[in-house]
Amino acid sequence: MHFSSLKAGGPLPDDMKAWDFGGRSRPTRYSLVADDGIVVLRAEADASTSGIVREVRFDPREYPILSWRWKAMNVLERGDIRTKAGDDFAARVYVTFALDPAALPPSERMKLSFARLVHGEKVPAAALCYVWDGKSPRDTTVPNAYTERVRMIVAESGAARTGRWVSMQRNIRDDYKRAFGSEPAGVTGVIVSTDTDNTGESALAFYGDISFGPPERAAREAP
Repeated sequence: MHFSSLKAGGPLPDDMKAWDFGGRSRPTRYSLVADDGIVVLRAEADASTSGIVREVRFDPREYPILSWRWKAMNVLERGDIRTKAGDDFAARVYVTFALDPAALPPSERMKLSFARLVHGEKVPAAALCYVWDGKSPRDTTVPNAYTERVRMIVAESGAARTGRWVSMQRNIRDDYKRAFGSEPAGVTGVIVSTDTDNTGESALAFYGDISFGPPERAAREAP
């Protein structure tokens, strides 16, 4: 998702589509704006939820380094990463993975089928969800309150760095193995989402470019 190559005030390209999570809540408002001369994605949520998704296909063993930057203007007071009622975040970045449901244990297949029945077929078979949380320590990793096939990872925590751009970098292969105990299959998509439908709060966040790179990127960009 290279927002910087787009035009402020213009439409999103065809390969970046709205993602409604299969619910009935009103959608978060997304727009392209200029920030310090760079085009970024603005997300404004008011008791709302939705995302922007781009489908991609690649091997996470070849390109495991996920890099992005984001700016949250506030964190949520009633957010709780471990409960459905608190499953809201000022900013999220999902990475979804291919997985044959038939390869899952029967109990996991049942849970996935139920999640897709309730929330729609868009529920991924496996995903990592990096969040800017208000309370939980960084690197906290827990199952999503709605489905264990999505693992929540706290990439940034608290209000100390709200209102300014924060650059992030994660190794999605390593994070997946820690979260699920196995090697990841191919990456299928990236989703950004600012959502406040469960808590009824408001949030404003901005997303800069999101990219994937080879392992040597981490070594090259390390401080």
